[in-house]
Amino acid sequence: MSDLTRNAIKTSFRKLLNERPLKRITVREIAADCGINRNSFYYHYHDIPELIEEIIQDEADRMVADYPDISSLDECVEAAFHFILENRRSINHVYHSVNREIFEQYLMRICDYTVTSWYNSAFPEDTPDTENAGSGRNQILRFIRYELFGACIQFMNEGMPPEAIEEAKQLLNLAMQVRNS
Repeated sequence: MSDLTRNAIKTSFRKLLNERPLKRITVREIAADCGINRNSFYYHYHDIPELIEEIIQDEADRMVADYPDISSLDECVEAAFHFILENRRSINHVYHSVNREIFEQYLMRICDYTVTSWYNSAFPEDTPDTENAGSGRNQILRFIRYELFGACIQFMNEGMPPEAIEEAKQLLNLAMQVRNS
């Protein structure tokens, strides 16, 4: 029953978040929408930010499962941007709220996963140098991860225009040309 209640809370919250900004959603409304009382909400979640964090974590885990192997930089961009586009309204509401940091942490996790997965596939001979954070591999990964993260943030700030996806792909491919020269 506990998982059913948690899922009902998440479903109701997502529905409400697609209808209005985060600051206009209350625990009372979430509870009413899924047919529970407020105490049941608080039994499962301390507050709305904790609920947001769990939903974003679930989405990030699902996205990683959907893209087990990433073989190109284009796939990196598509995976990260797909995550944003698939949850467009709710992400916009969280992104433009005081809980933006939660979203950014998980977006960085997605960027890290996609870039590392691609790099390991593209350059299997380039083994990780965990002892040396300044190694060429780690610097390249960091640069491309931050570039992808920045492209995602800019994409959201510009209203998610479709041409931004192609621009991000071009930028990341340009970064790889620099790596290979």
